[in-house]
Amino acid sequence: MYRPPLTLGVEEEYMIVDAEKHALTAYSKELLELAQPVLGDQVKAEFMQCQIEIGTKVCKNVHEVREELVHLRSTVNNLGAAYGRRIGAASTHPFSRWQDQVITQGERYQDLYADMQDAARRLLIFGMHVHVGLGEGDRGRELLIDMMNQMRYFLPHILTLTTSSPFWHGRETGLKSYRSLVFQNMPRTGIPPSFNSYEDYDRFVDMLAKAGSLGKGKAKDASRIWWDIRPNTRVGTLELRVADVCTTIDEAVCVTAVIQALAAKLFKLRANNQSWRLYRSELLSENKWRAARYGLDGMLIDFGIEEPVAIRSLWGEILDLVDDVVDELGTRSEVEYVNTILKNGTSADRQIATYHAALAEGLSEEQAMTRVMDNLLAETVRGT
Repeated sequence: MYRPPLTLGVEEEYMIVDAEKHALTAYSKELLELAQPVLGDQVKAEFMQCQIEIGTKVCKNVHEVREELVHLRSTVNNLGAAYGRRIGAASTHPFSRWQDQVITQGERYQDLYADMQDAARRLLIFGMHVHVGLGEGDRGRELLIDMMNQMRYFLPHILTLTTSSPFWHGRETGLKSYRSLVFQNMPRTGIPPSFNSYEDYDRFVDMLAKAGSLGKGKAKDASRIWWDIRPNTRVGTLELRVADVCTTIDEAVCVTAVIQALAAKLFKLRANNQSWRLYRSELLSENKWRAARYGLDGMLIDFGIEEPVAIRSLWGEILDLVDDVVDELGTRSEVEYVNTILKNGTSADRQIATYHAALAEGLSEEQAMTRVMDNLLAETVRGT
């Protein structure tokens, strides 16, 4: 019987900040010139010059993911630190403004801005993308669509575990993942619909391409479909894009392990002619809103009983669901780190606590935001 490889790859987008003032700084060109001789194509430019993206190699397991993230974060941060720059892992910067940022030169980014205007211009957000290898060819493509359909259900749950964007332009937003709201201003974002087959999905992409929605002319560039989860048929991976950037490496490894375990569990169900029930995208989007708004302190709708349930309780159910696959994957400790996140909170929870503690000490709002950044920068390279 066919078994998917379940290989892993992680992409993270970091903010580049001034080491002293902690404001975003346009430095990606210079940092790339320093980093690419060491890291090659594992480090890339992003839409704005205050952003930089790293990508792990294809990893056989989460232990290799950890090694890659330690290497990539430490290398990029150390190279920047020598020139008064540091990297931070969070999905919004607490106080820098999008109007002050410089767009990266290059045809791809200029085309994006020309097409999307301020919908793209205000994308001062940072994401984490996790790839799970499901295989190539016809068999792999059909599996990608089936697994995407089922995995949609868990996207809001994953978001609650990763929230790291409670601030925007120097204000506390009242949300745990403000990045989610900023990104939804773009077309072709959010939780995707379900598809009957790969052919059904391919017809959908063809129609958008013929209409000129995926780039110049009738280009068929599926990377311009920015859903929270999408199939990457070029390399045979299911790409989960819903997560905020995890500030610590431990959190990033945990989330990657959970995603891999869910994929393994869903495939195991499939092998037994079973499937996770599919729900309307509108219902799943309702849960995503709750996840973005309240994070781990909220309640998601349990569609089976048609009632809201505390997210911490739902995470207990998810851990029970994947319990029979984590030992085979060798990821029990990484997956069970979920309990540590549930106890200590996400990056967003820590940022908010730091901010209010600083205000309670009598610090100004500006000083409180700076303290938030102090902690973020330290946590980004903790463990390296």
